[in-house]
Amino acid sequence: MSTERLIYLPLGGAGEIGMNAYVYGYGEPGKERLILVDLGVSFPDMDTTPGVDLIMPDITWLADRVDQLEGIFITHGHEDHIGAVAHLYNRLNVPIYCRPFTANLARRKMEEHGRDADAVKIISPWPAVTTLGPFTVGAVPISHSIPESAGLAIDTPAGRVIHTGDFKIDENPIVGEAFDPELWAEVSKDGVQAMICDSTNVFSPNPGRSESELGDNITKLISEATGMVAATTFASNVARVKTLADAGARAGRSIVLLGRAMRRMVEASLETGVLTDFPSVIQIEDASEVPRENLMLITTGSQGERRAATAQLARGKYRGMELKEGDLFLFSSKTIPGNEKGVIWIMNQFSQKGVDVVDDQGGMYHVSGHANGPDLERMHAIVKPKMLIPMHGEHRHLRQHARLGEKKGIPSTIAVNGMMIDITGDAPKVAEYIDTGRTYLDGSVKVGAMDGVIRDRIRMALNGHVVITAILDEQDEPLGEPWVDLKGLAETGVSDASLTDVMEHDLNQFLMRAGKKTLKDDDKLEDELRRVARQTVRREIGKKPEVSVIVSRMR
Repeated sequence: MSTERLIYLPLGGAGEIGMNAYVYGYGEPGKERLILVDLGVSFPDMDTTPGVDLIMPDITWLADRVDQLEGIFITHGHEDHIGAVAHLYNRLNVPIYCRPFTANLARRKMEEHGRDADAVKIISPWPAVTTLGPFTVGAVPISHSIPESAGLAIDTPAGRVIHTGDFKIDENPIVGEAFDPELWAEVSKDGVQAMICDSTNVFSPNPGRSESELGDNITKLISEATGMVAATTFASNVARVKTLADAGARAGRSIVLLGRAMRRMVEASLETGVLTDFPSVIQIEDASEVPRENLMLITTGSQGERRAATAQLARGKYRGMELKEGDLFLFSSKTIPGNEKGVIWIMNQFSQKGVDVVDDQGGMYHVSGHANGPDLERMHAIVKPKMLIPMHGEHRHLRQHARLGEKKGIPSTIAVNGMMIDITGDAPKVAEYIDTGRTYLDGSVKVGAMDGVIRDRIRMALNGHVVITAILDEQDEPLGEPWVDLKGLAETGVSDASLTDVMEHDLNQFLMRAGKKTLKDDDKLEDELRRVARQTVRREIGKKPEVSVIVSRMR
């Protein structure tokens, strides 16, 4: 009896939306040959990750087994699937396989970070396959909100695995390949051991809508506008960018692309042949020559990103462009949960300027890139997998998706990050658990979630910071009074005196009473000064600050 097994291990993207990274392995337990599918990022917020630039999966488990890793496959070019590739590549150093449009984006990222862009290998769509160790992998075209998305057909000695990637059922997507049910039936006809499937929109009760349904609504909106029009969407949603540009052109407007990512995505689409026709655009430098009522801006920043073009327009001007009373701003996008504050702030800033803001609450100007509940059930029926493992979703999404499978008699399980699943038999079962976490890009360095850097930053943000400096002479006696520097704390407390003065008085009183044993011991002295400072601040202003103590000795 063979002891070899087929495993699935999410390192990110299971139990959360974003930061996708999925490992597949085949072989003897602990000796499996491995492939990685996707290596993405998620984005920080000021409440939980202040100052962080990007959040990436912790790939320590994989890096420790890099000699078992055959390669990386990227399903599509969204940042939550491709964004960490260049940042973490030096720990993996294996070939990266993806389709031409995705490869164009990946190579640019590798070059920007000083990595070898030739590590990115272009693969052709199904029926072409790539064989790495025990795996034979084919990229099966599937519709999504970015061009050249691919599900993966992964053949192993234990059977075929279907990894859907992000997808929707759209048979007329404007840009990119349509969903082809006959192709997916053909890929699945000889049996599918397991399907690992997108769960993002499992709670949406109606079948998804096509990208092709939006053009007329957007054209009508822009044609009726009297001032300048601006619209934002995900830059990677090239089909939507084209829909917006086409609508603007039909309304007789000159098109301006604002934001580096917007221009980069359109350029990549044209370079790789994903886009064969796109309305002519004018450079921002020439926009001042066009009457405002004849201009349409297509901008980055649909999720409220502070440095993107949309937020900068909301704050005032961006590269000479300014929205004024009577202009129109369209959000042709859905706000990702967690980004609401930034988006609402932008909407209110525009409103204060007299700009008319239109969002997509009515569903007229945006359709999702993910399969809704009925679409997922249709995919189950086409593929007919022996077992189903939901991925790409919060825990509630995974749970609901597993229920859909179980109702149709498909054995299913909820697998969150760090849960290794054995998918060799007739039903998925937990093989083991591994430690997973997050890696933060913090400025130019990477820090672990458990390193304490972000935790300390949050504590300082919540409670303020005190720096105490005390000087002792050669006899370990205080040399003058200690002094304090305050950051993020009220200047005056309940005693109506300067908080600095009160703290320095209390600290000096302690030093005058301290015994020789305490004064000779730096660690003990620092602990006591810290305790006194916190007591004073709590009494005066009700806070328990972070306290740093500097003890200097004259020798």
